[in-house]
Amino acid sequence: MITQNNAKMSEDFIYYLWRFCLSIKTLESVNGEKITVISPGTKNTDSGPDIFNAMILIDNTRWAGNIEFHINSSDWFKHGHHNDKAYDSTILHVVYKADKQVFRSNGSLIPTIEIADKYNPDMFQKYQVFQSSSTWIPCSGMLNQINYFDKILWFERLMAERLEHKALDIFGHLSINKNDLTQVLFQKLSRGFGYKVNADAMEQLASSIKYRVLLKHSNNLFQLEALLYGQAGLLSTLQGEYCSKLFYEYTFLKQKYGLIPMNPESWKFMRMRPANFPTIRISQLANLIYKTSGQLINILDLKQINDISDLLNVSASEYWNNHYRFGKLVSGNKKKTGKTMLNRILINVIIPAIFVYGRMKNTNNSGDTALLWLSQIPPEKNNITKSFEDEGLSAENAGHSQALIELFERYCSKKRCLYCRFGHIIIN
Repeated sequence: MITQNNAKMSEDFIYYLWRFCLSIKTLESVNGEKITVISPGTKNTDSGPDIFNAMILIDNTRWAGNIEFHINSSDWFKHGHHNDKAYDSTILHVVYKADKQVFRSNGSLIPTIEIADKYNPDMFQKYQVFQSSSTWIPCSGMLNQINYFDKILWFERLMAERLEHKALDIFGHLSINKNDLTQVLFQKLSRGFGYKVNADAMEQLASSIKYRVLLKHSNNLFQLEALLYGQAGLLSTLQGEYCSKLFYEYTFLKQKYGLIPMNPESWKFMRMRPANFPTIRISQLANLIYKTSGQLINILDLKQINDISDLLNVSASEYWNNHYRFGKLVSGNKKKTGKTMLNRILINVIIPAIFVYGRMKNTNNSGDTALLWLSQIPPEKNNITKSFEDEGLSAENAGHSQALIELFERYCSKKRCLYCRFGHIIIN
């Protein structure tokens, strides 16, 4: 057994105890009142009391309202809650140490529970180990305690969370682009074609030109390439005949539409496979627009994931069969989008977009479709999934690999172990 002190205690841990341990017991306030929890309430992530809409019995009287957590009860006054009417609906004060009675702004006493001796200190010790850990994840070496059933349950929740976060990002882009889903889809697809190194630059390229301009030229691949390469700042009369023709075509279109090209320094060619050069990816993007006759939005109406993959499977133009950069001849072959890239675009662009598209059309099953399709794609291979695999936690499909990425980015890296199902299992 160990003894905690106020300096080490955290309100997060008090909330954890309230949510999982204290709320299943009959408790007693510091004044001897019997406290029975009917509903522990909902955590508040904004300003105001820590818990909303809790329901408890104080002795035999039912109370509904909010709950506040503090390390010391005197923190109520340090934080000015006694003068804030937003806290008048507080029905219970849960603290590590009750060093002072607390009151609402009208002077009425708030019942207080002191938790210093109401939980197993071994739990707090494990939590402290997590918080002080310097390993890549706080529970490194402990995940063998997780059984398959708990793994799958948590993966399903994490998959849904990641899909929601991606949906929120798309909705954010929609608000900027006047709810033009085609423009946003074009931006997201462009980012997907940019791979990791040039993702930002490709999205900047897509944002630099209205998609309706490209749509007007969607039946002319040469003009599509002229517009995209020109906007990318990659055209010069000194880079060969084909590049010169694109340059002069872009010069006319640039004046016609009042276009402003990007800084060519935005693009990176170093330390990557030539097949991922932005010159190749821009041509493939142009070919996708040409292949769909500009109707990118129709991708979201397809009902089979294989049909979407077939549509996304495009090649760079013939010029790039023996080039990776303008004016530099190399031996080579047709530059097609590979299976790994196709899956990455499905996972990160198409499936979240279909989820959002379904919400916009009030289609109830878009979330189920999204999760089903993720389960049909092989798992991603990256540093995160490989590291979890070394810990004994492997992904069976793309839904699982997305869950692992969500787990690392939003829980492990931020040491939010108290909010993680695996952390909860290990702590208990």
